[in-house]
Amino acid sequence: MSVPAELRTARLLLRPWRSDDAATLHPILEANWAHLGPWIPARIATPAPIPVLAERLNGFAADFAADREWRYALVSSEDNAVLGECSLFPRSADRRVAYADADRAELGYWLRADATGRGFITEAAQAVLAMAATLPHVSLVEIRCDARNAPSAAIPRRLGFELTATIPEPGTSRRPPGELQVWTTVLRNA
Repeated sequence: MSVPAELRTARLLLRPWRSDDAATLHPILEANWAHLGPWIPARIATPAPIPVLAERLNGFAADFAADREWRYALVSSEDNAVLGECSLFPRSADRRVAYADADRAELGYWLRADATGRGFITEAAQAVLAMAATLPHVSLVEIRCDARNAPSAAIPRRLGFELTATIPEPGTSRRPPGELQVWTTVLRNA
């Protein structure tokens, strides 16, 4: 089983991260720490020296190739600028799992602040959802987001997902306690 290494939309190229993206990604993470830090895992959002970031991206590429998780870099078709990420993670009802053990997938995304409000995440998510619909183990897709992150929660609404759960979340060093929203959509009947 293998997912496409590239997805194209009207304005975007979605492709796996590469280690040579580190030099481009580094200033994006530095400039967007306040924008991304409260909402996405620190191991993704935290700026790091370019060699460390290259190693992180190599890990993402290896996970993509091994079908453990599929992290697509969002690249503008117009000017080749890296805009963010749209990802798909195999999961069960309670956690991320190996694809063979998955009965659903989780869609994740982030976008640099200066690219928000232009529909890039909706466009990328539609492409990733279309790809997810071809995966034999995946009949349901979830989006999990902090209830306080209104722009992120607008995406599942726009895509026709249904809010199916709100889960209390303990606080972290980066944010106070809150609620995790779980949005779902059925791709096909299992």
